[in-house]
Amino acid sequence: MSEQNYLLKLRAQCLKLPLGARIFSMMFARKAPYFASIKPLVTELEPNFCQLTFKKRKAVENHIGTVHAIAVCNGMEMAMGALAEASIPKHLRWLPKGMQVNYLAKTNSDVRIEAKATEQTWQVGDQPIEVTAYRDDGTVVAAGHITIYVSEKPVKPKS
Repeated sequence: MSEQNYLLKLRAQCLKLPLGARIFSMMFARKAPYFASIKPLVTELEPNFCQLTFKKRKAVENHIGTVHAIAVCNGMEMAMGALAEASIPKHLRWLPKGMQVNYLAKTNSDVRIEAKATEQTWQVGDQPIEVTAYRDDGTVVAAGHITIYVSEKPVKPKS
């Protein structure tokens, strides 16, 4: 499947370029422009897995100088979206339906986010995608899941 997937193909093309991972990350972040606010870097992308990072900087900090919880959630949603686009079979489509996140520790460093799914995720109905955010020292700062609704793409009438 990975040879057929448009997003994995795009990433492979970008990675051939200098700063290719940054270029790909910026291109994908434009799908939902709010993603760009965290300046994410997609470090791994394959079917059912995405990892991205973003730096702790003033623009994503809260009033106590840690990374704002919503910036973390923004990264979680982007990682889930990249995973979904890189994984979903061509005859299906997905929409985010909800997000459940527990904040477990202060985010006082750069952030690494991972989104994980399984082959069973790509069935019609509500499906959870696991999302986890880590500090530089490996501490989990937020964990939860994003529920997506998977459905069949409508059949286009032949003209």
